[in-house]
Amino acid sequence: EEAGGGWGARWMAEHHWDAIACDYLLTEMGGWPSGDGRRVGVSIGEKGLAWRRLRVGGTPGHGSMPFRSDNAVVKAAEIVRRLADYRPQARLDELWAARVEASGLPSEVRAGLVDPARLEDALAGLPAAQARHLHACTHTTISPNVLHGGVKTNVIPDTVEIDVDVRTLPGVTGEDVNRYLGEALGELAEHVTVEELFNDESTASSVRTPLWDALGRGIRAAYPQADLLAELIVGATDSRFFRERGTVAYGAGAYSPGVTFADFASRFHGNDERVDVASLELCTDLWLAVARDLLD
Repeated sequence: EEAGGGWGARWMAEHHWDAIACDYLLTEMGGWPSGDGRRVGVSIGEKGLAWRRLRVGGTPGHGSMPFRSDNAVVKAAEIVRRLADYRPQARLDELWAARVEASGLPSEVRAGLVDPARLEDALAGLPAAQARHLHACTHTTISPNVLHGGVKTNVIPDTVEIDVDVRTLPGVTGEDVNRYLGEALGELAEHVTVEELFNDESTASSVRTPLWDALGRGIRAAYPQADLLAELIVGATDSRFFRERGTVAYGAGAYSPGVTFADFASRFHGNDERVDVASLELCTDLWLAVARDLLD
């Protein structure tokens, strides 16, 4: 529900788990074919969610006398720039290598994407939407997205709040996130207090399950030659609340060949967020087939 699950799936899991407990769960973010059509991605895990609210302090004063003032907005502007420029180190694991191999990209590009020293250059040569997604697959990301400050045009503000969307790779803790923020801010960190809004670490499910096998059989109705490709997604779903309690959860679907993941990803929270009817039909057929398979 775009609010972190505080009054949704998280609340139900914490207070009424008996009402929603299940062995298997299917959700969004899976079903796009690889470049060669021989693999269909299924998300077995997702990055963590570590939102932070930064409060930047200053000294109030009259806006007509800004010289040598302690303006919280000016400091916040520099803090936002530093956060945007900061890059935690890339991490390239086996899931990433398998995804790159199945991407259908030219061999030279694939070689660059699995080489930490060449990764940034390889991403720079790709279309923007694709590069953004692949960068997020390999990095903990820090995105300052909301800023509130000031009360009146002629008043120098003493407080600015910056809400930061941090998405963490597997193994990155809340303490790691706070350390990253400190490194990004440098000497400005002493002017900032950090409030932790979320600290949900990355979660994942095994692929050695009856649900994975049923998905593998079901996907061939849409893609007869395809095998499943395990992937990590960069967003967050309600799956994390179920995985934490032992449920096997995957993001699985079947999307029409005319829709690439780059196309679909560019629609998230965009001006034309949508799904095509053919993909809706394929996804419905897959989910019904998997349910029947498991019940047989």
